[in-house]
Amino acid sequence: MSAPDGSPVGAERSIGQLFASATTELSALVHDEIALAKAQLKQDVKRGATSGGAFSLAGGVLVFSLPMLNFALAYGIRTWTDWNLAICFLLSFAANVVVALVLVLIGVVFAKKAKKSKGPQKVAASVKESAGVLQKAKPHPRPAPQPELEDRAPAAIEAVARSSS
Repeated sequence: MSAPDGSPVGAERSIGQLFASATTELSALVHDEIALAKAQLKQDVKRGATSGGAFSLAGGVLVFSLPMLNFALAYGIRTWTDWNLAICFLLSFAANVVVALVLVLIGVVFAKKAKKSKGPQKVAASVKESAGVLQKAKPHPRPAPQPELEDRAPAAIEAVARSSS
């Protein structure tokens, strides 16, 4: 296993290598955040298009189906009930309006979902948070060098000798 710069993990790396590695990783993070923002924008556009399509379909239903549906429904109601023909035409028109209202409600639901989605804002907040963490990052203090075991050996032998006497 190796670090992003190719050096083995656990090996001492210079400050330059660490900085280059951090720069590479930060660049990859920024690229990933941009890709995430693009994906979320694409989803928002898709929801907006669905909403617009539902509204257009509702208008198309009202415009193109009214004459044929009104005549067929009105005469059908007249055949089943023997009501006045004018009342039958009003009932058929009301049925078309109900269908259009259902389509408008579908459009409103998708429009609210597209409006609620805060994909790019979430990504921007995440980038700001990452930058804030990196700005606060400080190098860890290095521990004081430990004397070699050979240097401590005479003192340890002397301490043991004193304690046993």
